[in-house]
Amino acid sequence: MVRSTTQFACTACGALHKKWAGRCSECGAWNSVEEEAGLSSSGPASKTLGPAKGRATPLHALSGQESAPPRALTGIAEFDRVLGGGLAPASAILVGGDPGIGKSTILLQVAAALAGAGEKTIYISGEEALTQIRMRAARLDLSEAPVLLATATNLRDVITTLEAERPTLAVIDSIQTMWADNVESAPGSVSQVRSVAHELTSFAKRRGVSVVLVGHVTKDGQIAGPRVVEHMVDTVLYFEGERGHQFRILRAVKNRFGAADEIGVFEMSDKGLREVANPSALFLAGREHRTPGSVVFAGVEGTRPLLVEFQALVASSPLGTPRRNVIGWDSGRLSMILAVLEARCGVSLAGNDVFLNVAGGLRITEPAADLAVAAAVISAHRDMAVPAEAVVFGEISLSSAVRAVSQTPSRLKEAQKLGFTTAWTPSMVKREHESGMRVEPVADLDALMGLIAPTRRN
Repeated sequence: MVRSTTQFACTACGALHKKWAGRCSECGAWNSVEEEAGLSSSGPASKTLGPAKGRATPLHALSGQESAPPRALTGIAEFDRVLGGGLAPASAILVGGDPGIGKSTILLQVAAALAGAGEKTIYISGEEALTQIRMRAARLDLSEAPVLLATATNLRDVITTLEAERPTLAVIDSIQTMWADNVESAPGSVSQVRSVAHELTSFAKRRGVSVVLVGHVTKDGQIAGPRVVEHMVDTVLYFEGERGHQFRILRAVKNRFGAADEIGVFEMSDKGLREVANPSALFLAGREHRTPGSVVFAGVEGTRPLLVEFQALVASSPLGTPRRNVIGWDSGRLSMILAVLEARCGVSLAGNDVFLNVAGGLRITEPAADLAVAAAVISAHRDMAVPAEAVVFGEISLSSAVRAVSQTPSRLKEAQKLGFTTAWTPSMVKREHESGMRVEPVADLDALMGLIAPTRRN
């Protein structure tokens, strides 16, 4: 007698539990364990594969004559850059981002650009009616693009359609709205999302079709559903941006066909998302020169050097516990730098509020920004501006020493291209770099304070 079992799964990590629990024992997330229908079983014998043997899997040598698969260029250079050079055939791509950030817009533009180049593209929506999609296309001036549209939520119907059409690109918007009729749970549940992702990824590999899956995100910014979905697909992209800014960042956090952490920069306009060919110049546009607390950081995102402005403000706090507000950077790392400044350099900020902002809505994650953050905080605290022609980068240790970072030549060349003449860098960099910039070596935070305020020391 076949019977259906019930199990509980964590929506954060996908771990299975025999009974409900308030906290997942695997990842520690609270209120993330939900009931789902398990696989059918037929008693104790179903727990093992039984005596029947499968076929032997062919084994092959590591060396081979295969060449890299040809890429399909979408015509949107920033999108192709993040993918590692265009769409790879038989690839499964997961795109996540906050509601309204522009996921459907950029993917409709990509589908239209690829269709305009003669490739068959299909856009399947489980969230919008055909009228709504056509209205968006009209707003983006894409009404004449030969993109094939469909509205469906039944996974069996979707795969049957894709089998018949065999497009170059299929966009599924979104994976949480799709449901497999062989899984006994509601659309969007852990088991449904896992099953849908598995079936669509298998179809992409089997038929050589590039499939893009749109994923909703949780309040923590992670793609909703089990984390196993991110392991199934080849590429995971996050669409980032602040609603108050027109800039949007498409970031690769996983890519089997290119560099991870690569970014593409777009600007939101009334005609959709436009590529930003020179993001450094755009992020520095409107910067006020010789302002205390303003420092330009020469960073690297993926393979792209990028200059952004860090802004710091230090003010007396009327509160017993001073505020530490950070936008675009890691608040824990700011706390570490403030502690090093106090313990190693005697700069006490215990009675001050500290605010830190990355201009333009970009989020910086690399430790090379430590020195720029420290310079911005010291500049704001001492009310003395960092030279407008200087860029700053370097990692700070707990002993206050400034450590070397990677890709220094790329950072300096990008800064020199935008008119900067001086760089405050770790002391390992030569004073006269081949880029033509003058380098001021910074061995530790004491040396940094000497550059900012040589005559005003505690």
